[in-house]
Amino acid sequence: MEWVILAVVIFGILGIVGYFVGIYNGLILVRNNIDKAWANIDVLLKQRHDELPKLIDTCKGYMKYEQGLLEKITQARTAFLNATSIEAKTRAENQLSAGLKTLFAVSENYPDLKANASFLQLQTRISGLENEIADRREFFNESVNVYNIRIQQFPDVLLANGLGYTRRSMLEIPKEDTVDVNVNFEG
Repeated sequence: MEWVILAVVIFGILGIVGYFVGIYNGLILVRNNIDKAWANIDVLLKQRHDELPKLIDTCKGYMKYEQGLLEKITQARTAFLNATSIEAKTRAENQLSAGLKTLFAVSENYPDLKANASFLQLQTRISGLENEIADRREFFNESVNVYNIRIQQFPDVLLANGLGYTRRSMLEIPKEDTVDVNVNFEG
């Protein structure tokens, strides 16, 4: 009878330990999914940033009156390359996206630029990357949401607090970046 009680106690302890190991492994999984999602975004952002100098060089010859806009895009690119946190990179990316949106809208004023094969190719490439980035941002935000829920649910919260896990921020687009670009076609 003592062996039975001892076996039940041992299996009970193993069950509890196994349960907490499962919680721990699940928390590690959701945390690493966030890192993977950001790494995927980072790869696409790097590709887009590699295309920007070519785009700016193509536009410089045609857009003599838009030098401020081209400088704004260059500054946003530099801010991104110098950023060390996700939040700083996101701020720089939001500025860069707004600049690109304006650049593509303003390019309508320059028929020779719009007819330039290099510009059209770069515009298509960057627009495609923008769409991929938007998809990856959605996956990143979903990963962050799952993580934030897990670290707040009982009993996961007990282990998450002990491990120092804290809420992560989702990627958000500022309200001013969601409005249409105002392009003035009057000289």
